[in-house]
Amino acid sequence: MASTESSTLPLSARSPEGSRSARRLRREGLVPGVMYGGGDAPQHFAVDARTLRNTLARAGQVIQVTVDGGSSGNVLIKDVQRHPVRGEAVHVDLLRVRMDVSIHATVPIEFTGSEDSPGVSEGGIFNQELREVNIEALPGDIPDSIVHDVSGLAINETITLAVLTAPAGVRLLDDPETVIATITPPTLEPVEEEIETETALVGEDGEPIDAEAAEAQAEGDTAEEAEQKADSADES
Repeated sequence: MASTESSTLPLSARSPEGSRSARRLRREGLVPGVMYGGGDAPQHFAVDARTLRNTLARAGQVIQVTVDGGSSGNVLIKDVQRHPVRGEAVHVDLLRVRMDVSIHATVPIEFTGSEDSPGVSEGGIFNQELREVNIEALPGDIPDSIVHDVSGLAINETITLAVLTAPAGVRLLDDPETVIATITPPTLEPVEEEIETETALVGEDGEPIDAEAAEAQAEGDTAEEAEQKADSADES
């Protein structure tokens, strides 16, 4: 279950002024964002980057926020866009929620014990086919992740969403037959066969000639003259 520890994240209202304003905020150590849902109009805001980073590191998916020091409200961290290289947050989306109303959310699947499974011990490769699962739950019941032990998985074995056990108060919304993990046999590297090849020398008429005839031909002789020189060399 998600952490019940809740510290309030202070937000500052801002006008939706476009990408230039967003870049200016980031230079000032702020992260732009938008909060929506709950029957109210979308609220654009800015939040201190360091405070946001610390909150995301220790909080669950639902946090408390205030805007310009006003009354606090509960929000779901809907999306965090990150810089592709530095990994820092560059924009955050928050969804207003009521703690007594179930909502849909996405949570990660966490597998444990894959390195100890018979399949991996025998050289197989563990593949996580599904990273996240869609759920329905009260905001306070949304887990940080859904954990499943795969320490008994064998080579060529496949598991589907049906094996997951949802925490109390959580309903899985995806198709139970969705494949979530497999262990595949190790990939065998192709063995290159050594093939002996012999390059034949051919004359102008396409017929094979020996090395001495080829050398004579390279000196400007015709194929016939080259063959005669080669024959003379053999007789001597």
